[in-house]
Amino acid sequence: MSILDTLSNLGQQTAFMNLTWGNYVMIIVALVFLYLAIKKNYEPLLLVPIAFGMLLVNIYPDIMMRPSDSSNGVGGMLYYFYQLDEWSLLPSLIFMGVGALTDFGPLIANPISFLMGAAAQLGIYVAYFLAILFGFNGKAAAAISIIGGADGPTSIFLATKLGQTDLLGPIAVAAYSYMSLVPIIQPPIMKFFTSEEDRKIKMGQLRPVSKLEKVLFPIIITIVVCMLLPTTAPLVGMLMLGNLFRESGVVYQLAETASNAMMYIVVIFLGTSVGATTSAAAFLNVSTLKIVVLGLMAFAFGTFGGVMLGQVLKKVTHGRINPLIGSAGVSAVPMAARVAQKVGSEADPTNFLLMHAMGPNVAGVIGTAVAAGTFMAIYGI
Repeated sequence: MSILDTLSNLGQQTAFMNLTWGNYVMIIVALVFLYLAIKKNYEPLLLVPIAFGMLLVNIYPDIMMRPSDSSNGVGGMLYYFYQLDEWSLLPSLIFMGVGALTDFGPLIANPISFLMGAAAQLGIYVAYFLAILFGFNGKAAAAISIIGGADGPTSIFLATKLGQTDLLGPIAVAAYSYMSLVPIIQPPIMKFFTSEEDRKIKMGQLRPVSKLEKVLFPIIITIVVCMLLPTTAPLVGMLMLGNLFRESGVVYQLAETASNAMMYIVVIFLGTSVGATTSAAAFLNVSTLKIVVLGLMAFAFGTFGGVMLGQVLKKVTHGRINPLIGSAGVSAVPMAARVAQKVGSEADPTNFLLMHAMGPNVAGVIGTAVAAGTFMAIYGI
């Protein structure tokens, strides 16, 4: 073999000779996500692995190859990560970690937060009907609509349970992207539907919550929710198990592992595998554009629903509730609560809403899981 033939063969093996224009577009999108994560600090724990998975699959598509499609019967590395998504293992483990990190005290101290968490799920149901109008079938519409909960793991869980794996990449990326963009998307909506006086409302200090209440809460929620909607057990059950690790005070090692080492390992697997589903062929199409638009509408309606119920509760309580905290019900924990605090402090620097906003925020996590369970029940899963 001549030197020219050798060089020609090497050249043919480079990515430059095999990529499509779509691959280059997706590589640029991956670089933008990396910029937002590293430079702008938008949810870097999520966006860095997602963006890098996106980068890898568009440079080397075989990294997601199925064993049945390969000549030697061995799949690509990220294919095995992705299988854990399809089996719903990673979303459930993420929920365990979230539970171990979450203090449900603000929700227990102010149970009315459940209502705001529920109201913020408005975006899910609006998006469901809009998706059907956009031409998606019922199961696909349900999977897409969960983006409105700003909850990536639940979006992945429901898409796989409803058999919508062909839409998993766009749905997951849209959900995680909107979670990351909470500080940009929510404030204009919050300010439009509240007045300066609304945003200045100061809320009274939350009552102390006893250890007994905190221990009983995850047990009671598990029994009530999972008895009504057994299909929510993988999410709600793991969320509450993680929280019981935290609040029981007798399994410190388990709480520490669930909220740190295990959760970060799962985030690596989940993020890179989600990013690796966004090959140009799977991502650059009309359906993806529809999903991105519907996801944004779902998120906007969710924020609107939470704020508007906050307005109602403000009137009912004669001004003791700041309607801004309703926006935190979209469940992007704790980012949405921080945004409510930020918008409130812009109106009055002495206004501290963070702990009040955490109530609807964690209620929204439960609400999104319940919405997913409802859709699974509707479609007989």
